[in-house]
Order: sequence, then structure tokens, then C-alpha cells
Amino acid sequence: MRIGFGRIFGRRSGIRMGIVSTIAGTFGFGIGVSIGMVMGYYFFIYFQPTRVEDPKVRPLVERDTKSLQDMLPEIPMWVKNPDHDRVDWLNKFIELMWPYLDKVICKTVKTIAEPIIKEQIPKYKIDAVEFDSLSLGTLPPTFQGMKVYATDDKELIMEPSFKWAGNPNIHVAVKAFGMRPTVQVIDLQVFASPRVTLKPLVPSFPCFCQIHVSLMDKPHVDFGLKLLGADLMSIPGLYRFVQETIKDQVANMYLWPKTLVVPVLDPAKAMKRPVGMLHVKVIQAMKLKKKDLLGASDPYVKLKLTEDKLPSKKTAIKYKNLNPEWNQEFSMVVKDPESQALEIIVYDWEQVGKHDKMGMNVVPLKEVTPEEPKVMTLELLKNMDPNDPQNEKSRGQIMIELNYKPFKDDQLPADGEENAIEKAPEGTPEGGGLLVVIIHQAEDLEGKHHTNPSVRVLFRGEEKKTKIVKKTRDPRWDEEFSYTLEEPPTNDRMHFEVVSTSSRLGLLHPKETLGYVDIQLADVVSNKRINEKYNLIDSRNGKLQVELQWRTSS
Repeated sequence: MRIGFGRIFGRRSGIRMGIVSTIAGTFGFGIGVSIGMVMGYYFFIYFQPTRVEDPKVRPLVERDTKSLQDMLPEIPMWVKNPDHDRVDWLNKFIELMWPYLDKVICKTVKTIAEPIIKEQIPKYKIDAVEFDSLSLGTLPPTFQGMKVYATDDKELIMEPSFKWAGNPNIHVAVKAFGMRPTVQVIDLQVFASPRVTLKPLVPSFPCFCQIHVSLMDKPHVDFGLKLLGADLMSIPGLYRFVQETIKDQVANMYLWPKTLVVPVLDPAKAMKRPVGMLHVKVIQAMKLKKKDLLGASDPYVKLKLTEDKLPSKKTAIKYKNLNPEWNQEFSMVVKDPESQALEIIVYDWEQVGKHDKMGMNVVPLKEVTPEEPKVMTLELLKNMDPNDPQNEKSRGQIMIELNYKPFKDDQLPADGEENAIEKAPEGTPEGGGLLVVIIHQAEDLEGKHHTNPSVRVLFRGEEKKTKIVKKTRDPRWDEEFSYTLEEPPTNDRMHFEVVSTSSRLGLLHPKETLGYVDIQLADVVSNKRINEKYNLIDSRNGKLQVELQWRTSS
């Protein structure tokens, strides 16, 4: 019995020792591996080789074929692609301005980022996120080349090749759970090829309304993050995960055709787009003073909006009448009711010679309440100088009715849609529409005796002309004409003739034709908008760019 009990006790002791040794071995292995990984990580981070030699700089002619091929990705775009231009002047400008640009950019980043951060941090139970320091460093970005596209629309398209290997000083502190760890961004590298479009181009500084930015390829973004002195990006797998996440997120937001739109100017104001219609009814004039020595005057009225290049509206002529009644109605396109005014001038018609002005007055549109017809009786003045004593003399009165109707929101093109087709204004005949003609520019015009080009537009017996641009073969007008039609002009054509007028007085060669083109309007009605360059007939190389729009009320 003693021998049996000893064997049982020996076996139990062996089992206990085996279990204890197994647990101790496992625990020791885990601690050893953990300590080894931590020590290896910090040895890898903090122990760098001390013997670092500067790289040898050798001319490209001394490189062999293989080394040149390895360097190919670093060759500037203007060397690899002949359609990219050098922009050394831009790099020099940025280099000199970088200390100031750095402060402005960092201040802007703080202004934009801080409200967004304050809005988002409560979701993650973070008390605060603060910038301890924010600087982009002393190394400015460089442009390896730039490609510029020319289009027929009012826009400028640029594709720069952008590289930035900076030394920023960015420290971000995160307050959470009673701690305040600081994260530092180091060794930032950004390589990108954005497309920057400035559109629409307008005659108001800075000459464009919006900046559209999109990426043509996924950007290369590389950086390091230091937390408590250790580079987090050295953790295996984290670097690639963060880099790919940033690429995908940026690509989802800005990879072409998606764009970032930065508004600069209000397109409606900068481009002077129509914002409403002014309906004017010239009712009558009273007690006009005659201008003719024999008999009464022959009055008529001219109406014109200031800051408008369109021809004046005219009433009928009332012969030998100093108290004429017209009751004629006119519609005028309003582009800026805050600054425009209606000019009303009464003339005495003369069969020979200059027509005498009988009086005038001006009504600022900001004094007209929208959608409320208003009958006004105005005193006729010699001019609009309030200090002119001759304005105290009675010249008669004129009675008019004004009704300003702003366009509704659905009748105005949205911001950024500068090529959108506007609807015809209210009052357009049902089934008809508004035909808009925009004469942009001409190219390679050549006159035998002079080149002072203008354009004559002939449509249904009505003639309109652009201004004369002197001494140029490539004039730009950007002038707009409009026609209110009872029905679509599907079977009509419009005649455009480029004419050069001599700037000198004389009878020899006062005018000459530089070319012409006839445009069928059926395509305009079906497509709503056409913007093309047409080869001029009877011209060697001349072209005329014309934009046609057909606007309907539906």
C-alpha cells in the first residue's frame, strides 16, 4: 500500500510540475517576444548609420543608358512632352514669395480647418484638437511644366505638373481622456497633375468668375507621423494603408471629371447677364416747346438703358404736334437694376440735318418697384447736370408707364453653367422665341488697303453692326444682338459680312469686304446653341467665331 501511494503521489507531482513549467514557458516566450519586438522597433528608429556620404553629382552625359532610364521619372515634363512649357519664371516667383505665401496659406488653413474640427470632434469623444505650430517649411513647391489648352468657349485651361518635397513644421495636439499627445507631420511629399480651369472669362477683375480644379491622375502623397518621438509610419502595413486611403479619398472627391469649384465673382453681375425685363409704355407728352421757326415741331422719343450696347428704341414721329400721344409699348432687357437707368430723350425730327433735342430725363431702375406698374410724369430737362441754370426753363412734360419684371429663379442659369441656355423672357410670343447672336472674334483677316474690321449682320431685312476694331487682323468684339421671333427660324439663314472701313478721310477705297458667311438656323433651333468658327468666303484664311442661341419660354 505504501509503494502504491508513493507512485500515485509521484505521478501527481510530475503532472503539477509539467503544468507549471508549460505556463511559465509560455509566459516567458510571450514576454520575450514582446520585449524583443519593442526593442527592435526602437533600435530601428533611433539607431541610424553614422557614416553617410554625400551622393556624387555627375553630368547627364556621363551616365550610361540604364542609369538614365532609372532617372526618367524625375525628368521634367517639358523635356518629355513637347506640348508642355517651361515655367522657370513661376518657380522663381514662388521661391521668392514663399516666406509670405507660407504665412498666408497657414493662416487660411487654420481659419478653414478649426471650425470643421470643432464640429467633428464631439463624435469621437475628443476634447480639443489644436495646432501647436503650423508652417510649410522653407522648401517651396515646383512646377515641372505646364500645358495650356485653347478652346472656343470663354475659359482658360491649364494642366501643371506639380511636385513638392517639403520640410513642414506641423504639430497637432489632441486633448482626450486627460492626456494631450502631440502628433508631428514630417517629410511631406506631394506629386500631382491637376487641371485648372478659369471660367467664364469676363471683363471684370480678376477676369474670371470661378476656378475649377480636378486631378487627372491619382496623386502621390507621402509623409511621416511622429508620436512621442516614434515614427508611426514605420509600423509594418500602416504606411501602405494610410497612403492608399488618402489616394482613394482624394480621387473620389477630385479625380476628373469631378471638380472642386472655387467661386471668385458672381457670374450674373460680372457677365452682365439678363436678370429681368423692363416694359415701358410711352403715353404722351405735354406742352412741348417748338424748335422750328415756322410751324410746330415733329416730336418722337428715344429710349435707352445705360450700360447697354443695344440700339435705342424709338416711337413714331408725330408731325406738327406739341402735345403728342403715342401709347406705344417697348420691352428692354435689364442686366443690373441697381446701376442701370432708363434714358428718355425727346427729339424734333428734321428731314434734313441734325435732329434737335427737345428735352430729356432719366429714371434709375432701383427706384422702380418690381412687378408694380408705375405711371410717371417727368419734367423735360436740357441735361442731367443739377447745377445747370438752363434746367429751370420749362421744356414740357412726358408721361410714361414702367413695369419691371425680374426673371424667376428657374429662368436664370445656375452658377458655373455659363453655357446654359436661358429661357426667353416673359412676353415672348407663344410658339416663338428669342434668337441671340454673339459675335466673338475673327482670325487671319487680310485687307488689300486697310484692316479695320467690323461685322454686318443681316436677318429678315434688318441690319445690325458691331463696333470697328482698328488695325488688327485678329479682332475681338464679344457683342450680342437679339431678335424676338413669332416662330422658330427653321427655314431662315443669317448673313454675316466682315467689312473694313478706312480710318482716313478720302474717296479711294473707303470700304472693302474681308469675307462673308451664311449660317442656316435650322441647326440652332434643334440644338439650342451653336458656337463655331466659320471659314469666310472670299477670304484666304479668315475665320469668324459666332455663337447662336435659340431661347424659348418652355
